Amino acid sequence: MRLALEPDITVVGEAEDGEAALAQANQLHPDVVLMDLEMPRMDGLTATAAISKLAPSSAVVILSLYDSVAVRAQAAQAGAAAFVAKHESGEALLEVIRRAGQHAA
Repeated sequence: MRLALEPDITVVGEAEDGEAALAQANQLHPDVVLMDLEMPRMDGLTATAAISKLAPSSAVVILSLYDSVAVRAQAAQAGAAAFVAKHESGEALLEVIRRAGQHAA
């Protein structure tokens, strides 16, 4: 909901699990995909790797409660453009999304 309030960010889809995220990314080809790691049916790392192959123009930003060097490395290896921990401020997330969108465009 916070993203929809930003005048320079347009939310084009929402998915409740990794499989739906993959399908939407493949169909919509958004500039940025905001991905959680913990999701039913397909986890965020698997979905990120698949999106990186099927929609390479979409930058994936991982948003996760789990923040460690190992998790960040796994996210990068899966093809994530950036990682934001859920405990970081909303402004930090917006900055990362905007930066990822600029690189994707």
